[in-house]
Amino acid sequence: MSKLFLVRHGQSEWNSQNRFTGWVDVNLSDQGRAEAKKSGEMLNALNINIDFFYTSFLRRAINTLEIILGEINKDNINYIKAWELNERHYGSLTGLDKDEVKKKLGEELFKKYRRSWDIAPPPQEDNSENEKLYSPLNKHIDKTLIPKTESLKDTYERVIPYFNKEIKHRLESNKNILIAAHGNSLRALCKMLLKISDEKINELEIPTGNPLIIDFEKDLTIQSIRYLDNSREKKIISNQ
Repeated sequence: MSKLFLVRHGQSEWNSQNRFTGWVDVNLSDQGRAEAKKSGEMLNALNINIDFFYTSFLRRAINTLEIILGEINKDNINYIKAWELNERHYGSLTGLDKDEVKKKLGEELFKKYRRSWDIAPPPQEDNSENEKLYSPLNKHIDKTLIPKTESLKDTYERVIPYFNKEIKHRLESNKNILIAAHGNSLRALCKMLLKISDEKINELEIPTGNPLIIDFEKDLTIQSIRYLDNSREKKIISNQ
């Protein structure tokens, strides 16, 4: 039996400012670093060996993972960074205050852009100032693959092929995996693993800095799923 640990990065500076962040490479806030540390402490208390670690190209996820590795005494281990695990790109909404956007667009359109399965916000303009705030690791990505905007479906279509190619076989080999990533890249992965419908996926919320543990049978059917911190857990949506 294998285990998959999913950790949404701790609160970022732009999370704390209620701004759409997407591909902008912001730091963790003080609260975010504390959340990452607590995640590591809870994982360490389980006394379970984790074999492989994955994260995105964005420092808020990378730093979350590095803090966790320090807490579980694996801070000298190599981990894998993949741009496919990056947060969803919010297009022209990037950097904007969410409450102000809601007032401007109205509740219905705001919800479509933020939570619908296949509706993306308007694209970010070419040579936007936000592009200067991307991770330096982006230079390793084929420029034709860098989006200007994404729906959750678009995010799904990069996360799931990567998972199937690079991670799935390790779970099938009874290895334990930890992924430190983002709200939407993890929502995309959970959609596939938990067989969540296009209509229900908008209900799935993943809290920052609270490890979600999925236990698999040998055939990768899910045996159990739970958050480590019960006080901060969110409802787990599943069609299993």
